[in-house]
Amino acid sequence: MRAVVQRVSAARVLAGGCVAGEIARGALVFVGIGRDDDLDDVRYVAGKICDVRIFEGEGGKPMDRSVLDVGGAVLVVSQFTLYGDVRRGRRPSFDAAAPPANARVLYDELVRELRAVPLPVATGEFQAMMHVELVNDGPVTILIDSKRQF
Repeated sequence: MRAVVQRVSAARVLAGGCVAGEIARGALVFVGIGRDDDLDDVRYVAGKICDVRIFEGEGGKPMDRSVLDVGGAVLVVSQFTLYGDVRRGRRPSFDAAAPPANARVLYDELVRELRAVPLPVATGEFQAMMHVELVNDGPVTILIDSKRQF
């Protein structure tokens, strides 16, 4: 499972012209599900999203507080293209991405894990064409891979 976590002061996702999910201060998380992912991958990524220190701490100390520490929210957006492989040719291959039915189960489980923390969690619409609007704060962008490939 791969996640791109961006610290935001605001973010929202629109599907079909309607707001599907919206947050103020917090983390926008694009998540891709791999073909070999399972519940252990979900738990690993959920834990990292909750605990990664990407917010300023006391006295302006950089990267000292987590989204939980600052009372932020999380907007989770499914993005299978995180498994796009362009090492050969110009057209991305998505062979490593999970099939939609499997990906949906793990995506939903990730959202449940985050809400159980508890964190305020908004979502996009799974398998829909979406427009994402965000105000990146920093900018700060962190990559998480449950297989620890980066």
